[in-house]
Amino acid sequence: MDLPFGLNPYEHDQGAWGASLLNNAEVLLGFLDAVNAGSVAEVGAYAGDFTRLLLLWAKPRDARIIAIDPSPHSRLEELANEHSELELIRETSFQALEHIPLPDVLILDGDHNYFTVSEELRRVHARSDGRPPLLLLHDVCWPHGRRDDYFDPEQIPAEHRRPAVKEGGLYPGVRGIVPGGLPFDWPATEEGGVRNGVLTAAEDFLASTQDLEFAIVPTFFGVGVIWHRDAPYASELSALLAPWDGNPLIERLERNRVLHLSSSYFQLSRYWQAHDRLRRIEKLLDRMLSSRAFWAAEMYLRLRQRGAPQFSRKQIRKLLEEPELKEPTLS
Repeated sequence: MDLPFGLNPYEHDQGAWGASLLNNAEVLLGFLDAVNAGSVAEVGAYAGDFTRLLLLWAKPRDARIIAIDPSPHSRLEELANEHSELELIRETSFQALEHIPLPDVLILDGDHNYFTVSEELRRVHARSDGRPPLLLLHDVCWPHGRRDDYFDPEQIPAEHRRPAVKEGGLYPGVRGIVPGGLPFDWPATEEGGVRNGVLTAAEDFLASTQDLEFAIVPTFFGVGVIWHRDAPYASELSALLAPWDGNPLIERLERNRVLHLSSSYFQLSRYWQAHDRLRRIEKLLDRMLSSRAFWAAEMYLRLRQRGAPQFSRKQIRKLLEEPELKEPTLS
């Protein structure tokens, strides 16, 4: 399951959610090669899993990598300290996109909501005079394609912010919040509708512009690709995208993946809920075993019924000594 350069997609993803762009490595690196990119900027680098791949790709090409994140994880900080070719910008996307030189490829994988993505696209388009760099947008499929999610709702203007639930659970095909569903930061309480989600933001942006093409790679929560139709790499990029964009087989595979991922997490949530309840019952039974009143009641029942009562301390001890199933870990 290793990726290019021997990277392991599950090193920091023990639950196998596949949330990092790292899982789309082979396809995305092909796009970078088609563009012959000399610079790549990544909005929302966070822990640097995909950034590490970009650095390995960039080294023999002498390309420049920019990671933009206002709250970088310590692993990303370490990467920046180890690699002089990586520029870490500790700013929001709005701040950084106002002043950085526009790269050949811009990856938007930050706050996954309509307002943020719309503003990022608008600002880049305005600075590029209508000929933006190659744009790669993560999470254009379920769950954030048609549903906002906020890292910090207070950073979004109130008039552009939907009602949201902290760590709300999401489940494919359910518009609302599902207790025990896949938890996200602050997902909108309802899926769908106007000005809701990453894909909706991309579509509305494209409707207001000219000469831009759009395609979707529907794997691992989906990658949207936007490029100018007259870009020197347009023909090669279109050929690379042709097998992916609108491919019904791949779309079904992704729907199947997120359904099983969500179902597994839901069942695991129920398991931990039952596990917690069982622990409380065990503590209660332990107290009963050490209770003189319970011992006296058992003796009384033995004498009254002239035999073994319907429940006893022996039965409770036997139950408490039964082995517990352990959750398997991903190797």
